[in-house]
Amino acid sequence: MEETRKIAFICSKGNLDMAYPALVMGWAALGNGIDVTIFFTFWGMDMINKARVDKLEIPPVANTSMKMSMMGVPGNLGIPNLMGVLPGMTAFATALMQKKIADVGAPPVREYLQMLVDGGAKLYACKMSVDMMGLKMEDFIDGVQDIVTASDFMDMTEGSQIVFI
Repeated sequence: MEETRKIAFICSKGNLDMAYPALVMGWAALGNGIDVTIFFTFWGMDMINKARVDKLEIPPVANTSMKMSMMGVPGNLGIPNLMGVLPGMTAFATALMQKKIADVGAPPVREYLQMLVDGGAKLYACKMSVDMMGLKMEDFIDGVQDIVTASDFMDMTEGSQIVFI
């Protein structure tokens, strides 16, 4: 009998551009019959926090991969960090990224998470991070199964490929 493949993602960052890797890979894994578990820790919990999930941003300051070509400027030049501190640049970069995400047909983070849950993915919040940030289970979107310790997560995902984002 063949054992089901398993993959587990650890989401540690809450920026818009850091939310999508686990969502895209998790969705692809589900489509291939792979068991998917996602563990949200530190700022990654913004992805499952009801108050934050729809407000994820992409700050251009110190983002060395942010290219001017994203903003319609020809070439592959990076955005100078000085520009990133100008008022409105984070909102501008976020709106631009949201448009580019929508243009490729990817759903917003909240909707993507619901698709994953509906497809059978298991979502968990990190107990230490929850305690540090004063959060409770009711602060999270529907579909988060539980608040678990890192040790619990390791036990639950034994035999899984683990991807840290």
